[in-house]
Amino acid sequence: MTGWETIRGTVTESGYALGLGAGGLGDGGPRYAETMTHPRTTDGDDQFANPLGGVRSRYPGPRARIAPHPDWTWWRRILPVIASHRVTFILAVVLTLVSLVFQTLVPNVLARALNVVVSGHGSLRGTVVVTLVFGAVAGVTGLVSRAFLYRTAFEVEADLRSLIYEHLTSLSFSFYDRIQSGQLISRANSDIRSVQMYSTFAPLIIVQSLIGVLAFWFMIRLNVTLALVAMVVMPILYVVGLKMRQVLFPISWVTQARLADVATLVDENVNGIRVVKAFAQEEAEINRLADAAERVAWAYETDARIRGKWSPWVQNLPQVAIALVLGVGGTMVIHAQLTVGDILAFTAYLVMLQAPFMMLGQLVMMGQRAKASAERIFEVLDETPDILDRPGAEDLTRVRGELEFDHVTFSYRVDTPIVRDLSLHIAPGERVALVGATGSGKTTLARLLTRFYDPQGGVIRLDGQDISNVTLESLRRAVGTVTDDAFLFSLSVRDNVAYARPDASLDDVVAAARAAGAHDFIEELPKGYDTVIGERGYTLSGGQRQRLAIARTLLANPPVLILDDATSAIDVHVEATIYQALRELMATRTTLIIAHRVSTIALADRVVVLDEGRVRADGRHEDLLESSELYRAILAHAEDSVIP
Repeated sequence: MTGWETIRGTVTESGYALGLGAGGLGDGGPRYAETMTHPRTTDGDDQFANPLGGVRSRYPGPRARIAPHPDWTWWRRILPVIASHRVTFILAVVLTLVSLVFQTLVPNVLARALNVVVSGHGSLRGTVVVTLVFGAVAGVTGLVSRAFLYRTAFEVEADLRSLIYEHLTSLSFSFYDRIQSGQLISRANSDIRSVQMYSTFAPLIIVQSLIGVLAFWFMIRLNVTLALVAMVVMPILYVVGLKMRQVLFPISWVTQARLADVATLVDENVNGIRVVKAFAQEEAEINRLADAAERVAWAYETDARIRGKWSPWVQNLPQVAIALVLGVGGTMVIHAQLTVGDILAFTAYLVMLQAPFMMLGQLVMMGQRAKASAERIFEVLDETPDILDRPGAEDLTRVRGELEFDHVTFSYRVDTPIVRDLSLHIAPGERVALVGATGSGKTTLARLLTRFYDPQGGVIRLDGQDISNVTLESLRRAVGTVTDDAFLFSLSVRDNVAYARPDASLDDVVAAARAAGAHDFIEELPKGYDTVIGERGYTLSGGQRQRLAIARTLLANPPVLILDDATSAIDVHVEATIYQALRELMATRTTLIIAHRVSTIALADRVVVLDEGRVRADGRHEDLLESSELYRAILAHAEDSVIP
């Protein structure tokens, strides 16, 4: 028995097959997600070289999710993700604290040693040893803490990116109808990076601020009066920090939004480069991108002006404190109220206090940018899918393929109904062609059947069961679709054909390709089935892409098949070569054929004529030619515009 006969036989035996034997849901076999072993996977290295090998990545996936509370502050919502990596994060913070503590002990040791030497009652040998030990401990702990910190930072970033991508895959088509892809790309990259940097590095800056407190405690022990003099500038720094926070947030939001606009333009131009070149609009698109880049530059320049205005206050006020300390402390040394060692240690601690102050501006800037980025990310993560599994939804099992549209009404926009109170019954195994003018609702019915959208009125049933009461996964595995826009991935030909069944053998892939009329041109490719095709499959012709898309659906082997103008890009001579295979395929399953060509309509047992979202005629092709003027007009238009 050939691979293709085996696939067809599985449908006949179980009524619902997603693969050979145990791959189906109807035969008691394991679910697809549980049987993801690619036959080409032989060792650990191959597992990761094969994008569709089905083997789990070494990355275990996010350990926690964003807190689902829109009224919480952004850092509280992000905290569970960071807390899920608390072991490495706490180690990084603790080791950083240890490193900084030993750094703060050094000036005190040096001050005592200097006082002893000045008094002529000791040597520096012991001090040198202690200083070296303290320095070594501080260096080693600082190095290890940085390693733990970077590990935490990268894991948090990976978790955030996985969370947003996972959520994007769950959102309904209505979301993508109104959101630009460039905006999503920006939020999944630069915005996540901003949040990750602040979430992991801000605590370390806070730790360094705590070390500033420890340094201040040493300063008080040395001399209370001088310590108070050094802290004169603190109220001013606090006010400056508040002001920076107020003015940086708006421009941070604008900057991230305009970066997303640039990403959108780049994405559109890359994906639409053939249209751009076809209409010689390169200069116009360059000007659009230049305008967007100029808006980004303005945002960055405004941000730089704001930081240039306020950062000098943060950076230079501590210098004023040093000048005050040297002036007052020097006077105290002259009057024997303070030793030389004490003033040296005091100055060293004051320098340590500068680091947190100098980081204050950076912390405020990172914080406001992270806040803006987090809110942009939450706009996506807080989006609720329109199409979800209902509570108690069950998997489809043995699908016969009986379809019923019961008074279905649907519109993409409230004021523009596409399907109007449509009723239609299709028997199991029946092949029905949907014919109508553009906008009559043909493709919309296919989208409703796969629950890409839900109707506003009426019910759609599969084998008498409301499709809204079954799981989306089992429904979409039961209903296979081949569209006129054949999307292919930047993978090998084999991986594209086996996309729905990564565990399929090469024999099964070849059998599906033969049935779709794709085998011959695949064999002529440089590496045959292992040839990696370009992005979206543009290295192939339109007809070749559609034949691969047909093969992909044939291999998935659904009991209900939708051919949405699936042979529109295929030459009529090539089309004829695959019609016999399509007839054999459709003989065992219910098929909806959205057709414009008379040759495609001929594949159907029955023709349903749609107009303005309603069924206007229903019957055999020959009968409708005699009884329906609308059908004759549609075919006449099709012959003028499609049939060569």
